[in-house]
Amino acid sequence: MVTIADNLQAVEATIAAAVKDANRARSMVQLLAVSKTFPAEAVLEAMAAGQRAFGENYLQEGVEKIAAVARAQPDTPVEWHFIGPIQSNKTRPIATSFSWVHTVDRLKIAQRLSEQRPPELGPLNICLQVNISGEATKSGATPDELPELARQAAALPNLRLRGLMAIPEPQTDPALQRAAFARLRKLGEALRADGVPVDTLSMGMSGDMAAAILEGATIVRVGSAIFGTRTYHKDSE
Repeated sequence: MVTIADNLQAVEATIAAAVKDANRARSMVQLLAVSKTFPAEAVLEAMAAGQRAFGENYLQEGVEKIAAVARAQPDTPVEWHFIGPIQSNKTRPIATSFSWVHTVDRLKIAQRLSEQRPPELGPLNICLQVNISGEATKSGATPDELPELARQAAALPNLRLRGLMAIPEPQTDPALQRAAFARLRKLGEALRADGVPVDTLSMGMSGDMAAAILEGATIVRVGSAIFGTRTYHKDSE
């Protein structure tokens, strides 16, 4: 029987090979285990294998899971990332429960997170989501909107703008995968050249993480390759 620990080892091998191909240090890429729809027990199993950063898409499920994991392992530090769509009326629990938010796509959301982040928790790390493939069904700022949004978000208190996030249109051709990730990388480079000190590219998932790493990903968001096939429930939100 394949375990979560086995899957983590396999993902680590993929990451290690990709960073070697990219002539990058392994420490330059963080593995974010996407635990959405999986129970706290699965997170605890991954933690037992050494994983410490987890991503959640659904707010209520995520908040409950954070509490359950804290009860089970109160002395183990865990980094929780919110990586799902953000409704403006649900920013408060995101601002109070997570240390990273990858899906800020408009100024109103950034402002609410800034206002609602408890100062004692320190700045909330955020990434701006970019609709890099121009898909009508995808969230995210357009590349043209990004520079002004980045400048405004970077100026807000209680937030730390870390970088960019994207979910490109699915592709099986590694060259096409790399092309989309390269576009996001170049947007990040343009922001730095414009004086916005971003250091993070959150891009790449189970099926395309190698291509993302070759194009400069600093966080890869991997779920099914670690936890297995998901079963979605209508009440996940």
